[in-house]
Amino acid sequence: MGMDIDDPNAGYQEMDEVFTDNELVHMVRNALKSIVLGDGKSYHELIGVMHQKGPMSPDEVAMLVTCLKALSGAASSIELTHHQFLLSTIFSMNLWNYVPEVMDALVDLIVSLAASNGKYVDPCLSMLIKNFSPPYSFARILKQPRGLSIKEQVLSRVHYAIESISRLVPLAPMILLTLVVQRMPRQNDNEDVLLMYVENMFRLERGSIGQLVGSTMLVAVVDRMIDLDLDIAWEDILQDDAGKGIFQMELDEIDDEIEYDSNEPLGAHLNRKGLIGNAVAEKLDSLLSITFEHLESCKAQGRLNEVFETLLNSFQSTVLTAYKSKFAQFVMFYACALDPEDCGVRFARTLVDIFTCNDYPPITRMSAVAYLASYLARGKFVSTNSVVAILRRLIDWCMDYCETQNGDINPELHCPFYSGCQAIMYVLCFRMRSLVHVPWLKSQLSLMPLESILKHRLDPLRVCLPSVVEEFLRQAKAAHLFTVSKTFVFNSLLESEPSRTFGGLERLDMFFPFDPCLLKKSDRYVHPNYIFWSMVQTSFEDEEESDGDDEGEGTPDGAMSTGDQDGFDIDEFDSALNEMSITPKNYKWGGDMQPLARMPSKLRPSTSPQSL
Repeated sequence: MGMDIDDPNAGYQEMDEVFTDNELVHMVRNALKSIVLGDGKSYHELIGVMHQKGPMSPDEVAMLVTCLKALSGAASSIELTHHQFLLSTIFSMNLWNYVPEVMDALVDLIVSLAASNGKYVDPCLSMLIKNFSPPYSFARILKQPRGLSIKEQVLSRVHYAIESISRLVPLAPMILLTLVVQRMPRQNDNEDVLLMYVENMFRLERGSIGQLVGSTMLVAVVDRMIDLDLDIAWEDILQDDAGKGIFQMELDEIDDEIEYDSNEPLGAHLNRKGLIGNAVAEKLDSLLSITFEHLESCKAQGRLNEVFETLLNSFQSTVLTAYKSKFAQFVMFYACALDPEDCGVRFARTLVDIFTCNDYPPITRMSAVAYLASYLARGKFVSTNSVVAILRRLIDWCMDYCETQNGDINPELHCPFYSGCQAIMYVLCFRMRSLVHVPWLKSQLSLMPLESILKHRLDPLRVCLPSVVEEFLRQAKAAHLFTVSKTFVFNSLLESEPSRTFGGLERLDMFFPFDPCLLKKSDRYVHPNYIFWSMVQTSFEDEEESDGDDEGEGTPDGAMSTGDQDGFDIDEFDSALNEMSITPKNYKWGGDMQPLARMPSKLRPSTSPQSL
């Protein structure tokens, strides 16, 4: 098999003689030189072989492979000035359009070009990155067995070429970083294109050059999640029913039109209807899902701690400062769920460190403690020991703050303090029962100066969200953490002006970032690691029923069954709260249990235009 150069009618189109590899390289070099001397016939014939479109015969495939291999051997003779047309043809070739033999020859040529001249590193890497996603004509077969086979054939060669160039050209990884991030699909691009591109970014992160490019890949993916997250309007999530108050209740009835798995707790689908058909939400959902899968692979490879460090830094610089991020933060939640003892503890400590550090702006500290409270409340994997340790730090900070203040209520001036108090109460709404049922944990909680903080002149009970305060006091009374005292006054459960002022225009007082994930695919990962309010309420009800059976009575005096909630007398409850104080007593669960307030699934932002 060979090519008859002497026949002007044949050029590179026929293979009549057998040539050695060196002879073929020599012929191609002569063709490259001929265009410089003004004779472009053989040069253009060479380009003609490269330019073939559509299905090729076996002979045409053989010819193309031969030319590509010869060009690889003559790569050092290719000059940008004289062979721009040839280079343009090479860089426009798409691996997805060829059989494996051609793919191999083309990849070898790209690697040879990059190694032969530093000028070609950028276009060679750009050509490989272009192959991260297939032409649109492949979309319909991409999920079929044949399409998946082609996908692996292409991408395995793409990443082999990238790694080879990175070994041969020391600066290549730095060039690659810039190109990958610049060419990353935007939030408005096709979902399949975005997902496949991100899959390739993750492949780079876990590949042989991951140490050089991995952190940048992860940060870029998180940034794109934030872009998508911010494109989802709160109006798409929240129900428009002001009668339900400031919280969207997690135990609201589920819309009959929404299909759901009956094994999931109530609240898991709250307001998911608003996201049905939302292309941006569906795109973010898919992106979160493949990110969760990547984290699982990192865990299996023993690299999760290293990856988590990058995610934590990215969280602090982007997610934490994003205005009420809705779903992107669940990357951190799931990473912590995969490694609670290391990643989970580091996440909580980082958040409490930010909150207690005066060097951060108040809005950043408020956001940090909101994330902390929601994480401790919702993470099924967070141990009670960790919860108590973090609560102690929060309570100690709040107590130290109280000791330096002599003034009265001032939500604008003391907003981090009120955020800390609300975080403590919110966590205890979810965790109090598990803490007080363990004697030594209950003693730890009892020794904390929570009473002094709540009775301070700054009066956090009047400033924090009434629904959180109400539920906290209800449980604390039932747990007998409080005793009767006329000095402990809380006259109104309605949102007060100090309460509204405390959250500011951003209403960060109503931000609980790890409320139930409403994205269907992502929730499959989050769900097993998550505490729904229905779980907490069920445990309370079971305890009450158990106490009732032991005493041979029905509903205890002063308690109310779930069916009696509509008849709950708020005035009587106010009166009871007016006499509550916080002094540890012997605990008996359920004896004075009042009906449980429903806890929020998603927080309803202020109806003021500035907060929307």
